[in-house]
Amino acid sequence: MATYSIFAALFLTGGKLLVGIHTGSLGILSEALHSGLDLVAAAITWYAVRIADKPADDDHHFGHGKVENLSAFFETILLLITSVWVVYEAVSRLISGETEIELSPWAFVVVGASIVIDFSRSRALMRVAKKYNSQALEADALHFRTDIWSSAVVLLGIGAAQFGFFIADSIAAIGVALIILVASYQLGRRSINVLLDKVPKDTFLNIKKILSDCPEILYYHNLKVRASGSDIFIELNIHLPKETDFLQSHELSNKIERRISSEIPRSFVHVHVEPDIDHD
Repeated sequence: MATYSIFAALFLTGGKLLVGIHTGSLGILSEALHSGLDLVAAAITWYAVRIADKPADDDHHFGHGKVENLSAFFETILLLITSVWVVYEAVSRLISGETEIELSPWAFVVVGASIVIDFSRSRALMRVAKKYNSQALEADALHFRTDIWSSAVVLLGIGAAQFGFFIADSIAAIGVALIILVASYQLGRRSINVLLDKVPKDTFLNIKKILSDCPEILYYHNLKVRASGSDIFIELNIHLPKETDFLQSHELSNKIERRISSEIPRSFVHVHVEPDIDHD
């Protein structure tokens, strides 16, 4: 799926760049740059997914999953750079008054094709991302979803330019930049949260619900959850009645680990059992 994204981004970048240079449309050129960064991002994702899927080794006891989150953060930086350049160029054109562009039917063909392709690959990537809990693939899907909106804005801009409102092209470019900024913020916040080991709230609450359905547990503490790429690492301490023997404790801890693992895909669970001695 990541390989397909690379070829799709390559095709769209080339088409938009040629049409953008031919027409002088800043909106289409900004879209070409956006697609070019998507090409870089898709290549990064392709590499990151393969590295992240490597098992744990002597130097990486928790695997290589955070490579995905690091790649998503890098994609955020690229998107921010894109939006800054687009805004600068659009404002410069508006101030100078040099907004006139030479329109071509190919402009509408390329932008229209871009919307169709981005829609199909965004849906496909999101399905795979949810199936494998991959933040890198989800970041790719988010990129292409924002491409749909930005392409629609550019289409509106060149449509208005067709009737002599050339200023709409530069305004559309600023609209593209704003869409990119919103996507950058969402993607960057999520990747930073994972890199800083922020607790994934939905997963945390799901685990608490599972534990509340285990009447054998007197209480638990030190519940810790962290994400690393597609993997979730969970550890906790449970207290059992002091008369519970070793085999019963072991069987119950395995039962809890299996229950959590079955409900939370790609989770690695460690349950530490403690006897409840003189607890009030």
